[in-house]
Amino acid sequence: MTPDDLRRLAAMGEGRHLEFKNRVPRPERIAREIIALANTDGGKVLVGVDDDGTVLGVKDAHEEFFTLQAALADRILPPVDLGFEPVRVSRTREVLVVHVPASPDRPHVLRSKQRPDGTQARQRAFVRVADQSVEASREAVAIMKADGRGEAVTFTFGDAERQLLDYLVRHETITVRTYARMHELPPWKASKALVMLARAGILALHPREGGEDVFTAGDAV
Repeated sequence: MTPDDLRRLAAMGEGRHLEFKNRVPRPERIAREIIALANTDGGKVLVGVDDDGTVLGVKDAHEEFFTLQAALADRILPPVDLGFEPVRVSRTREVLVVHVPASPDRPHVLRSKQRPDGTQARQRAFVRVADQSVEASREAVAIMKADGRGEAVTFTFGDAERQLLDYLVRHETITVRTYARMHELPPWKASKALVMLARAGILALHPREGGEDVFTAGDAV
């Protein structure tokens, strides 16, 4: 990547595939960003670029590289196969470009810390929503796990599914909670049904920042 390429990339601003950092942040934060990109469509983290897209650079990209490696060690399960590329932007400064693939090993999770009582905290996955890394819902994790195992999708298209598609024609989106109320189902069973339909392409899952994920009609409809 040339310096001009990098500046054009930074000018695009943060988004679904792009995250900016002045320096390598605290370990948990940078691990969350890497996990979210790997669990979604992949992307890049530019270390040495301000939030507004200003290319500042860092004095020692190699030092940032080793700091990043130490920050990520044993914090992401399974590990993500990252690429690193220093790009010189001035005589004394470089930007470290971290290439994050769209991983075939999803879901990646943040390794949980041990509580004082010796138990483990819940392992959390993250996904990218616009320019934010947010915790993945139970449904998003279930889809990633099933896809990773290559599980086949089989179901009978019946009255419940037709009612669902009719509802989406009128309202465009539906949540697990709404679907559970519609069919008087426990939430776990409604979740399982919507996940199955999403994996079949009948529905599409859309993660939301700070709210319940929504489903829309998928490409197979």
